[in-house]
Amino acid sequence: MELSRRTFTALAGTAALGLALAGSGGAATGPRGQGVVPTGPPPPPPEADGRRRRVTYDRHSLLVDGARLVLWSAEVHPFRLPSPSLWRDVLQKLRAHGFNAVDVPVPWNVHSPAPGVHDFTGVRDLNRFLSVAAEERLYVVLRPGPYLGADLDAGGLPGWLTAAPGSARTDDPEYLRHAEAWLAAVDAVAVRHLYTAGGGTVLLYRLEDGRPVPAGDPAARAHRARLRAKVRADRIDVPVLDGEGFTGGDGPPTAGLTAVAGGAADAWGGPLSDGEGYARVRETHDAAHERRRHLTALADRVTVHHTGMGFGGTSWGWLPGPGVYTSYDYGAVLDEGRQPAPNMAAVQQLGHLLRTVPDLARLEPDGDGEERAADGRLTVRRLVNPDTGARFFVVRNDTDEEVRALLPGTGVEVPVTVAAGDTKLVASGLRLGHRKLAYTTAQPMLCVSTGRQDVAVFVGRQGETAQLALDCEKQPGADRADIEPAWAYDQGRLNVVSPLGVGGLSRVLVKDGDSETPLVLLFADDETALRLWTYETPAGPLVVYGPAMLRSAELRDSTLHLTGDVTVETGVEVWGPRGIAEVTWNGEPVPTYVGRARSRVMEGLMPAVRAVALPALDGWRCRTENPESDPEFDDSAWTVAGRTTSHSTTPVPEGGPVLFADDHGFHHGDVWYRGRLEDLGGIRSVALSYSTGTQGLLMAWLDGRPLGTHRMPAPDEDTAARGTWTATARFDVPRAVRTPGEHVLSVLVRPMQHAGTEPGEDAHKAARGLVAVEFAGGDRGVEWRVRGATDPERVTGPFNNGGLYGERRGWHLPDHDDRRWRVVEFPREERRQGVTWYRTRFRLGFEPELDASVGLTLEDDPERAYRVQVFLNGWNLGQYVNDVGPQHTFALPNGILRTRGANTLALVVLADGTTPAGPGKVTLTLLGAARGGVPVEPVDPPVR
Repeated sequence: MELSRRTFTALAGTAALGLALAGSGGAATGPRGQGVVPTGPPPPPPEADGRRRRVTYDRHSLLVDGARLVLWSAEVHPFRLPSPSLWRDVLQKLRAHGFNAVDVPVPWNVHSPAPGVHDFTGVRDLNRFLSVAAEERLYVVLRPGPYLGADLDAGGLPGWLTAAPGSARTDDPEYLRHAEAWLAAVDAVAVRHLYTAGGGTVLLYRLEDGRPVPAGDPAARAHRARLRAKVRADRIDVPVLDGEGFTGGDGPPTAGLTAVAGGAADAWGGPLSDGEGYARVRETHDAAHERRRHLTALADRVTVHHTGMGFGGTSWGWLPGPGVYTSYDYGAVLDEGRQPAPNMAAVQQLGHLLRTVPDLARLEPDGDGEERAADGRLTVRRLVNPDTGARFFVVRNDTDEEVRALLPGTGVEVPVTVAAGDTKLVASGLRLGHRKLAYTTAQPMLCVSTGRQDVAVFVGRQGETAQLALDCEKQPGADRADIEPAWAYDQGRLNVVSPLGVGGLSRVLVKDGDSETPLVLLFADDETALRLWTYETPAGPLVVYGPAMLRSAELRDSTLHLTGDVTVETGVEVWGPRGIAEVTWNGEPVPTYVGRARSRVMEGLMPAVRAVALPALDGWRCRTENPESDPEFDDSAWTVAGRTTSHSTTPVPEGGPVLFADDHGFHHGDVWYRGRLEDLGGIRSVALSYSTGTQGLLMAWLDGRPLGTHRMPAPDEDTAARGTWTATARFDVPRAVRTPGEHVLSVLVRPMQHAGTEPGEDAHKAARGLVAVEFAGGDRGVEWRVRGATDPERVTGPFNNGGLYGERRGWHLPDHDDRRWRVVEFPREERRQGVTWYRTRFRLGFEPELDASVGLTLEDDPERAYRVQVFLNGWNLGQYVNDVGPQHTFALPNGILRTRGANTLALVVLADGTTPAGPGKVTLTLLGAARGGVPVEPVDPPVR
């Protein structure tokens, strides 16, 4: 909830309302084991300062120079955001929302267009990403595979490996030769960024896809051991996670600290989302789901948390694995448009808690497993820190109605409310700076000491009432800065109650009594908590309330310089180090005064971001292609299919030839085949067997006449995970062409992507493209020629370009001259088997301080069978399948999208001719906007 005018004009408060609450209680304590590292302050946020550090671990947590560290990590796919300047935006947003680490896969296939070639330039600049992560003071868990899974083409194995000898993910020397060369290339970059050496913030190194190796697979285990040895030989001295837990580094092997999150990918047609895409995924992976999952991990005493996808992004071009479509939103806490999602609240609250409350770094069970609350409907797991005596209780409600109940044996002396299907963390005996919490029914979110005061935040669901008690031998004073909270002192306790979500943030100032250091208590519901930020400065931490995001804070002399984002009308309120007299926001002075809660409060409000106007997409020009179907087309420069053997797992037809696209060097995008026959006399039909990933298709022409189109079916729940689809398309040969003389059979195959693979299975080597051809009515000798994509382009890499005629001729590039193309309007209703291109240009003129995320939305009658490749300024940004879906909106990343200049949009339509083919309605869509952001550098377009 934004800061309202009421909040910022009523901070003088009113007289506190006394309210008597009964109760007293204590907290359990426990001895510390021999040689166990005690609970203490966590290490400071990481940075690349040149200092050597010792990274180790025990059975409780990671240890950095002897200080306990709880890792709260989000997975980030920089390769799915091909705009390097936006990497900083994503990392700043994750850090601001409570994360202290990012888990970063590095896909072999993105960086390696050919054997022995490893490209770390441009949008593949790993050195730049790791440097930005260090500048933003985030730990990095680096994951270079070699095999990743990650819903990538071939699970991250490069396309050229599909046609190479050697069995993947085993101790096969041919495979290991390539895999070790890849690790050597990554490690040469990573070793410069190791936290142990002070060059960066790479704290952990994860091998392969993070899963354990089967005990009964000696080849796979030998492979994993060889990779571990290679990593150590490359001077990677941080702890290594290899699916079995930690190994290496400075500590004993252990497997009990880590939790790897589950997935929420969606498949073509949306069989797992009822056709609604990631909107439905978010309904099932909402804040309550996230709380349950992460608090369960905390109750299991996990301290290395891989929370799941922080930012998935876009599987642009031919990057995605077979089971996913273009969007890789994944239900992540930052959506594909870089906007915080509804499930962000839960992970933000826990992230800030784990960063600021060190008691959670060492917990022991406090009881006999799960227990039931007084009325039997709530499940409670009790935990205690044996050093501090702080107790934590994970309370789960498995019913479909809100439950309010007492929790015996916890020290929480009033009923706790848990929403239907939700989970919460409550505590007792916890130090809040210089004072002690007796208990709370609200979930603690953070606790910091700054500027001769302590600040503690408590959160819950809107409509709940927080009840909190502080142990106080001497009666303290209490002031409230808002009308909602109430308090009373009784029998050594200061009891405070506050409704959550009423009027935004509620503030109570506790002073005097047992401590001369004031304590500021802040109460917020989920929505309000998303406007609370912390930031570490050399002078001490800050707590900031109000803006949509806090990106940075710097205290110079007596002026606090804040940068961040504003979306709605809001103010700014700061609790920070002593000496702050003035505040600036994004470089502009902000007049402030000192409020009743010892904060510095902005006078007035910052305006909301102005409405963003997007242009209509018109002025379209059109041109048909597929000249390859014409019998007179010159294919003399194409590759002759003359091989009879292959390293594919797909059998080669007896006598050959090998038609598989990968064997001819065409690993991504559409592939054309042209076969010349000397006689069609007596041939009644032709059977074309082909193999693709999900949603592959085949089109055929004979002497320029369409024979028809065959498509793989849309997957259902049982087949959504299938990586390879095979089928045989049978077409009748028209009587008019059953004649002697030369005939040309032209076939276009959209292979889609390669399957991932388990150790030794080599599923990634299953054929893509045409597999075999048979004629009914007699055997015919055919000379086949094959043509796919040109060599990978330098800027965009191997996944951007395909084998369509227009791609090979540069029709997708901004500088292509389309003035002779036919002028058309949408919607289109053409019936034609083949390929049609549409191009237009549009200009944007966003203000420099505006960070707006824009998408392209395509809509049409779902009965119309066609698909579209989307090109923006030469970049292949994804595939739309009109009659399958579920995706209709495609993110256009700033940098590729020129937000202050001209843009070229090209849509390439493949249609089977059985229905009218679009595009239908094509519009630009605003995915989010803020005043703020980061400077965005233009990304180069592809070149010819």
